[in-house]
Order: sequence, then structure tokens, then C-alpha cells
Amino acid sequence: MAVFDRNTPAPAVLALEDGSVFWGSSIGVAGACAGEVVFNTSMTGYQEILTDPSYAKQIVTLTYPHIGNTGVNEEDEETRGVWVEGLVVRELTKVPSSWRARGCMSDYMQRNSLVGISRVDTRRLTNVLRTKGSLNGSIVAGEHAAAKEALCRAREFQGLSGMDLVKEVSRPSPHEWYGGTWNHQTGFSDHRRASIRVVAYDYGVKQNILRHLTDRGCSVVSLPARTSAQEALGHDPDGVFLSNGPGDPEPCDYAIAAVREFLRLGIPLFGICLGCQLLGLAAGAKTVKMGHGHHGANHPVRDLETGQVLITSQNHGFAVDERSLPPTVRPTHRSLFDGSLQGIACVDKPAFGFQGHPEASPGPQEAGYLFDRFVEMMVACSDSRLRAKAS
Repeated sequence: MAVFDRNTPAPAVLALEDGSVFWGSSIGVAGACAGEVVFNTSMTGYQEILTDPSYAKQIVTLTYPHIGNTGVNEEDEETRGVWVEGLVVRELTKVPSSWRARGCMSDYMQRNSLVGISRVDTRRLTNVLRTKGSLNGSIVAGEHAAAKEALCRAREFQGLSGMDLVKEVSRPSPHEWYGGTWNHQTGFSDHRRASIRVVAYDYGVKQNILRHLTDRGCSVVSLPARTSAQEALGHDPDGVFLSNGPGDPEPCDYAIAAVREFLRLGIPLFGICLGCQLLGLAAGAKTVKMGHGHHGANHPVRDLETGQVLITSQNHGFAVDERSLPPTVRPTHRSLFDGSLQGIACVDKPAFGFQGHPEASPGPQEAGYLFDRFVEMMVACSDSRLRAKAS
């Protein structure tokens, strides 16, 4: 792909399937992309967003007007490389200002072959998406950018419903994880000694999730999404973690089957985002495609048991349908934006899920207690098994 001189940007155009057209300037590389267009309300954390596999096949609109202020660095990457299909911003900062910066956003996009568009009226675009819901769209960037081509690409994109993207983003082989969360004085910690064994299914897992588990004394092995329940149990886990991921959960029949087996055996389970949806499907509930989804770092969610309101990070376009919950599953959290279901727990099994991202960084930390709950659940179940053997 050709790379543009950022001082003399080439034109770019974004077209939506409804016929809306937005002209702007190219950022990143020349080329074209198509996907579901969503908006994210975070003011920072853009590098985390770009490297989150949950955004596969999506074109992300960042509503904050200035993007790139803090530059980029290796520590803020959540996975290997960039997963978003395209990027839409109002203004891209050319000169970052942060002691942690190791480069600028423009160069980062070029290195990762990311197509993007700036100088877009993101208020108007967000209003369209809020009113009509997430729409398929396309960016065409370069000297020959044409609205007609972008519109054709947008309407040819099949959409995320029915699309299994998990198999595209999951790592192909198991790997052990030892790293803890980042500290500005010591960097990433290393946890080689741990007493709790966790199998983490990689449906597109973010590294910060694994860091939160190791910080709490867990030894983590991350497994490919298609790993069977029998193979996972061969690692002798105290609990199984179900990660975030992209696309529609319903086509992931291999994952649903594995989770259903863990439920049958009473293995402690904790699911985040897509993992929560897979838990719901395995337990007998249904999922729905949301209008415009939840994407941002400032979403209020109520814990239905304690009444506490959490300010959470969100990134999902599908959700468990609360109306479909069987008697064995209860709601635990609810969005204060639209009332949608944000958490579930099994009544008769040690299993629960949360729709938001309690590990997200940057962002508030109060949802971290969910990781504590998972650890407590694994310890309690392990103690029960030991008592049963002793008797």
C-alpha cells in the first residue's frame, strides 16, 4: 500500500449503506476498507481500542475531537497488531505530548496498514448512528477516492450478524501467561508462582484481562477458541475464563458446547463480554443484536445485588436477552443508559458473566471486584472438593 505524506494528506471518503457520505483527509495508508461503523465515546485509550480484537470488521468513529494527543507505545497494546477495520476521527494530532510516547498516531497507523479518515464531522456521523443504529460503511482513501466506490463497498458488506469472527482472531496454539499489570516505576510485573490454575479461552482476549488474573495469584494458560472441554480439563484448572471477542456469539457452536460441558461439571466460570454471551447461550438464554451497541469508557452500570453504580468501559454490539433467561440464570447488572442486561449468574452453578470490560485501561477501577469474585469462587470450590475427598 502507498503511504501518504501527513503534511499533504490525500482525500478520503466515508460512505454509509444509507447513502450518507462524509469527505475528509486520509490518515494512515491508501486503500479501502469496509465494515460495521460504530462510535466510541472514550476521550483517550485509542491504542487499546485499535488493538482490541472485539473490534474486528468494525470501522470505529472516535467522538472525542482530538485523537493522538498522548502518542503511542508498546505497553498500551492489548494484542498483536491492530484489529479495527478502519478509523474515523475529527482531528489527528501530529505532535504527541506524553512522557510515555514512543511515536505518533499517524506513523502507528501507517506501520499497521490501517486505513482512516480525519476532518470528518463526527457529531453529524454519531447522530446518524445513534438514530439509525450501527450501519455498514466503507472508507476509500487516496488520490482517486470516490464516493460511488465507497457506497458500493458499504452495501456489499454482509454485516456482523451470523458472522463467526472468533476463529479469525484467536491464537492458534496454547500459551502460558505470567505478566501482571503495568506500573510506571517497575513496568510489567512477572508472576511465576501461583496456586490457582486458570484456563482462559482466547476468543480475542485482551492482555490486560490476563494481567488482572495473574495479579490475583492465578497461573494462566490461554487456549485457542476451538479447544474442546476435554482438552481444557487436561490442564487441571480450578476455573475457566471466557474472554471477550468479536462478532455474533450464536455461530460459535464449538464454544457454546464447551461451556455447556463446564456447566454440567460445575467448573467455576467467569465470562467477559462475548464470554458472558456464550455463557448465556450455553445456559439456555438467547442473544440479540443491539441497535448501536455500547462502546466507550463512561457507561454507568448498576450492580443489582448491592445497588452500587459502576462506571465501566464497554465494547459490544450483541447482548444476552434478559427476557429469555431460564429460571436457572439471574440478572446481576443492568445498564443505566438503556436498561440492557449487563451481567448474569447461574443460580445452581458457580458461573457468572459481565458484559462490560472490568479490566479496561485507562478507565475507572471499581469493576475489578469481579476478578476477586472469580478467585473467591475458585478457592471455595477447590476447598469443597478437598473436603469431599477427605470425607
